[in-house]
Amino acid sequence: MAIFGRPFARNALVQSEGCCEAYAQIMTGIIALQGGGAFSLHDQLDARLLQEVNAKRVVVLPTADAFEKPEILVSAAKSWAQRLGIEAEALMVMRRTDAMEQSAADVVRKAQAVWFVGDNPIHLRSVMKGTPVWSAVESVLQAGGLVVGAGAPASALCDPMIDPRGGALALGLGLLSGIAVVAQAELVSPDRHTRTRKLANVPLVFLPSSSALIRREHEWEEVGPNEKVGQLPT
Repeated sequence: MAIFGRPFARNALVQSEGCCEAYAQIMTGIIALQGGGAFSLHDQLDARLLQEVNAKRVVVLPTADAFEKPEILVSAAKSWAQRLGIEAEALMVMRRTDAMEQSAADVVRKAQAVWFVGDNPIHLRSVMKGTPVWSAVESVLQAGGLVVGAGAPASALCDPMIDPRGGALALGLGLLSGIAVVAQAELVSPDRHTRTRKLANVPLVFLPSSSALIRREHEWEEVGPNEKVGQLPT
C-alpha cells in the first residue's frame, strides 16, 4: 500500500430546487453507505462492488480520523487490500489545505474506487466540501466508479448529515440528497434515537455496523437490517 500526502497532525438543512436533477447527473457510479466495520465486516460486499465497477485500485481517505489514530485504519486497509487482491493507496488528506492541493485531487481522480473512513463526520465535511479533492471524488462517480462511506462518513456523504454531538441535522457533503443516515446504529442511545427521529425532516435510516445501503442510479440495494423512518428517495 502506498501512502500519499503530508504527515497527519494531532492537532440548517438547505435544499435548492433542481437538487434531484443535479444528483442524477452525478450519479452514474455507485455510492455505498456502510454502517461501520471498515475493512473488517464487509469483505464480501466490498469484493462484489469492486468487481461491479472493475476496480483494481482504491484510494483510502482516513480524513475523518485526523484527530484519532488514522495509521490504524491505514494498516487495516493494507490487510484488507491483500485479502481482496487489489491495490490500495492511503491519501492522508487531514486538513482543508491538503484537500485544496491539486496533486491530491489528481490521485483521487485516477482511482476507480474511493473509501472514506474514520469517526468524525464534522471534520470530514469541513475538510472536503468545495475543494479540488471533493470535485475529484465526484469525477470518480461520473466515470462510473465507486465511492464508499464506512461508519461516520456514511452520514457525512449525505445531505443532511447527522451531527454526532447530539443527533441533530446539519449540512452534509451531498453525494446523496434528501436522506440522513445514522451510522453504527447499534451504539445509539435511546435518547439520541428519539431526538434524531423527532428532528428529522427527510427520510432517515438507522444503519447498524454490519449493514449497508447501496445506490445505483435510481435504485437502492439494502444489505442487512436497518430501521427506516420514511421512504428512501427515488
